[in-house]
Amino acid sequence: MGSDEERPGAPAEPGAAEAEEEDFGKLLEQTFVAPARYEPGQKVLARVIKVTPEWIFLDLGRKGEGVLATKELADESGSVSVKEGDSLTSYFVSSDGSEMRFTTRVAGGAAGSAQLEDAFRTGIPVDGLVVKEVKGGFEVRLPGNARAFCPYSQMGTPRAREGPETVGKRIPFRISQYGEKGRNIVVSHRVLVEEEEERKREESKAVLSEGMVVRGKVTSLRDFGAFVDIGPIEGLLPVSEIGWERVEDIREVLSVGQEVEVAITRLDWANKRFTFSLKRTLADPWEAAAQRFPAGSTHVGKVVRLAAFGAFVSLGGGIDGLLHISRMGGGRKVKSAGDAVSLGQELLVKVESADPAKRRIALSLVGAEEQETPGGEEEDYRKYLDKPSAGPGVGAFGEALRAKIEQKKGK
Repeated sequence: MGSDEERPGAPAEPGAAEAEEEDFGKLLEQTFVAPARYEPGQKVLARVIKVTPEWIFLDLGRKGEGVLATKELADESGSVSVKEGDSLTSYFVSSDGSEMRFTTRVAGGAAGSAQLEDAFRTGIPVDGLVVKEVKGGFEVRLPGNARAFCPYSQMGTPRAREGPETVGKRIPFRISQYGEKGRNIVVSHRVLVEEEEERKREESKAVLSEGMVVRGKVTSLRDFGAFVDIGPIEGLLPVSEIGWERVEDIREVLSVGQEVEVAITRLDWANKRFTFSLKRTLADPWEAAAQRFPAGSTHVGKVVRLAAFGAFVSLGGGIDGLLHISRMGGGRKVKSAGDAVSLGQELLVKVESADPAKRRIALSLVGAEEQETPGGEEEDYRKYLDKPSAGPGVGAFGEALRAKIEQKKGK
């Protein structure tokens, strides 16, 4: 007869069963994840894993799954605005056993004052119908036929202005004040818009970068530039960055609603300041300046700026040259460039030298004789010719600012 360990059903080695049970217990402990505990009204960003006619199922990670009524995201035709794989922000409502219920807003005429008070306490958005415009804002009808007031300042953001055209629209609000058992309710749509914009900004940080070329739409025009909306953010297109040529009236070049292609030049996420350039998406005119303006060639130009040592003359296409004071006298002594030429005047000039690398062109007035200049003006002229270029676009805004100051002084 064999030994015990050879017989079927023989007891295992002492302690082996206990060790196996302990290992199984550790494995079970490692794989078990306690169910998540959400507070009512807690905002959650989850991935949509399935869309059915009645429910949208949300993936909450290792914390389990949640459900959301499909009708909340369906339009009048029944089309649902989300699909599997999309990220969706919702608010926790309650749990029933293993099922966790979420909502994007309080909706439906059956909502009572208790539900609206809960929405105020938890921050869950509520659907509202903008009934009419009243003094200081709008009257809004909430679920349960409750009346609320939305101040003008809380209807939209400066970027998403909304006025009388919002009357008759059904949009989401957050209850900011709830008093007198529902007889005094103040709501805000703006806070939800700002939260959504902030979410989009956070997502765009990983996508946008300085130097990137994007498409956008002009939202407003100012004397100093245009504001352009590129989707997740809105930024400034300075007047100096619209093109290589000087822009006298921005409204002659751009219009509200116009689509433009711009380069991102500044992304200041901390201060929410973003700057674009239209000029940097265009060919640099200085790259062909040597061929267009060879030494000895003559051109018709327009005086665009006066300096102590001469006048800057636009040759077209974003190229300016300097007509030194010693080249504009025509045999007579000129003390000031303004004594010989005036802003906006057209002149026939000859190219003396061109240095595209430094973005410098020296001009002379056709028919004028060279003369000596007083003071340090000749030295200023040489400094201009020898000064290295600061690169495309730099300084144009400063020039425009100085011109504005000189104009004010002249008044």
